[in-house]
Amino acid sequence: MTTDTAPAPLAEPVLEASGVVMRFGGLTAVNQVDLTVRQGEIVGLIGPNGAGKTTFFNCLTGLYVPTEGTVTYKGRVLPPKPHLVTEAGIARTFQNIRLFSNMTVLENVLVGRHTRTKEGLFSAILRGPGYRRAEQESRERAMELLEFCGLAAKSEHLARNLPYGEQRKLEIARALASEPGLLLLDEPTAGMNPQETRAAEELVFAIRDLGIAVLVIEHDMKFIFNLCDRTAVLVQGQKIVEGDRETVQNDERVVAAYLGEPLEGTTTATEADQ
Repeated sequence: MTTDTAPAPLAEPVLEASGVVMRFGGLTAVNQVDLTVRQGEIVGLIGPNGAGKTTFFNCLTGLYVPTEGTVTYKGRVLPPKPHLVTEAGIARTFQNIRLFSNMTVLENVLVGRHTRTKEGLFSAILRGPGYRRAEQESRERAMELLEFCGLAAKSEHLARNLPYGEQRKLEIARALASEPGLLLLDEPTAGMNPQETRAAEELVFAIRDLGIAVLVIEHDMKFIFNLCDRTAVLVQGQKIVEGDRETVQNDERVVAAYLGEPLEGTTTATEADQ
């Protein structure tokens, strides 16, 4: 006698984007995009240049207020302010590195702790016991994150003096300092050599193992398909397919998009400007 095994229940959604639209004048950069990221998942977001991937990220993190649609984190609609999104539990890195180059590695991570420290202005001015205790706790946590990312030995180095791959790691450590439940990575391996890319992959897996969900934009297909549980594809602002590696790679629309063929029924940026 055979016994049917019930499928494992899906994890709780961390991020839910529903019908997200972002228009700039007559150009629709993101068009009715739905995306869900569940607890413990690594989800990829790919597409040709100009597909709207970073614009969509900006809608998720409060840099842009979507023209239409909603974005929720753990069931709550996100406020359209980046610092409030960070407080809610979403952190991100950027396509172009945005470190404080004249600050030390440790100081950069401490900046990321500001949303989790409760000491007010007067406490900071007076530097009382509560402030000193909070400062020490922040430094200890920052050093733990640098150790996690392999940068503890360079905590007192200026950020600008780090090799490129380590600057990328430092951005991730700073994002983790806000204790997110969801981490958004915008092209984390851009400009990296194969060894650095492999180290970045291992770091993202380690982050997932901490219980943090990850949403990642990347052009390196091998990196994405090795890393992600599933991948969504944006083309000309629309999500055309979402699924596992085989589903995405075998979709004719994805192949056409990467060969430069226009997606039927959409308007390109050039056409919109005419």
